[in-house]
Amino acid sequence: MAIFHPKHFLTSSILVLGMIIEVYSRGPVYTPPDVERLTDRFSRVSVDRSYNVFFGGSNVHVTGNGTSADLSLDKSSGSGVVSKNRYNYGFFNAAIKLPAGFTSGVVVAYYLSNADSYPHNHDEIDIELLGHEKRRDWVLQTNIYGNGSVSTGREEKFYLWFDPTQNFHDYSILWNNHHIVFLVDNVPIREVIHNNAISTVYPSKPMSVYATIWDGSEWATHGGKYPVDYKFAPFVASMRGIEMEGCVLNPKGMAPSCSRSSLSSLDPVDGEEFAKLSSQQITGLNWARGKHMFYSYCQDKSRYKVLPAECTAT
Repeated sequence: MAIFHPKHFLTSSILVLGMIIEVYSRGPVYTPPDVERLTDRFSRVSVDRSYNVFFGGSNVHVTGNGTSADLSLDKSSGSGVVSKNRYNYGFFNAAIKLPAGFTSGVVVAYYLSNADSYPHNHDEIDIELLGHEKRRDWVLQTNIYGNGSVSTGREEKFYLWFDPTQNFHDYSILWNNHHIVFLVDNVPIREVIHNNAISTVYPSKPMSVYATIWDGSEWATHGGKYPVDYKFAPFVASMRGIEMEGCVLNPKGMAPSCSRSSLSSLDPVDGEEFAKLSSQQITGLNWARGKHMFYSYCQDKSRYKVLPAECTAT
């Protein structure tokens, strides 16, 4: 017969209490609603055939016979890759696993930009994953700039409903003439509709696709309160599941005409099914924004005495 011992009870109680504290610190666990899987509609491409090294070459390691890559940040440098093609609209996806542990000040970004070609009026569509101090979650920040509108940040911030350091998760951008949609594991978290209110700053020029990891100590974690601590370096973000499908800019011509990489004669993201969200996707969007968004520039009246036009458009 087992003999009860107070020490055993105390040890078990401490373990259970620790689990409760950990769950509480991460907040409640949510299961996302079922949505269409946009990532199943497009073909995957290898990293080595679709990207070039952007910076930090010694910290970029292509793995899995070219299908994946590890991007590292250490005291010497961050690192990044840039797409070999430029796109004028498309669907872009990367499955990313983030570095674990104490990652304050670390920024992992997956984004579109043409700042190299248009330094004074560039466009940008950003997914930025912001590192955290102990017992705090990673934050996902989205942002857009159009025609150099960098003085007006259009940020929205979310907590994720999973631990992004344990497994790979899909981070996607759908960009066409109708709207820009940010998605996480195929769940829409933000939609920017192309209408008159935002037309002058709606991203419209061809852009490259970037994936980077870098030191954002000055602003990334609680406004720069917690800088990168390099005793925990290297910080490694792994990426795979690359999808880049859309209107590929013809490098021989300066005109906005482009050649399609799809077998279809139509832009593969300009069809009716990509012009607006389905009812399932709207349910997912409302779920993500209702339960996980904690900041939107359209609600920040202390920052904007007059909110940007798209925030008040009906």
